[in-house]
Amino acid sequence: MVSTISRARGFTLIELIVSAAILSILCGLALPMATYAARREKERLLRRDLQEMRDAIDQYAQGSLAGAFFKAPSSGYPPTLESLTESIELRNGKKLRLLKEIPIDPITGNRDWGVHSMEDDPDSDSWDGEQIWNVYSKADGTALDGTKYREW
Repeated sequence: MVSTISRARGFTLIELIVSAAILSILCGLALPMATYAARREKERLLRRDLQEMRDAIDQYAQGSLAGAFFKAPSSGYPPTLESLTESIELRNGKKLRLLKEIPIDPITGNRDWGVHSMEDDPDSDSWDGEQIWNVYSKADGTALDGTKYREW
């Protein structure tokens, strides 16, 4: 009679160590990529929010200068960012709100935006309290493309 020795099936210690090493290398590569993707998404949202607010500022100025507002809140550019969220009565009887709300800066996590009037120095943090001509992020730091957030 021929004897057969049954061999246990499973992984050897070497196979387990190699598999764990490969898995940890892949995880180590995935983490920076996920962090990069999250930062890139925040920067995309920041650009979109800045563009929306700048468009609303321009629409406010165009409507004000064209005399489209029934009671002009101010002549020219808006006095505050909050005035972009308030209802404005148009000459045709309709009401207009340029923004639903002031967006949250995705980099800083708050609604504290920097603003400039036409007379302000673009490099300063000061605002003369007059009409808002531009809005910028108060976030410190540099974007993935090498530019500073406040220069966007």
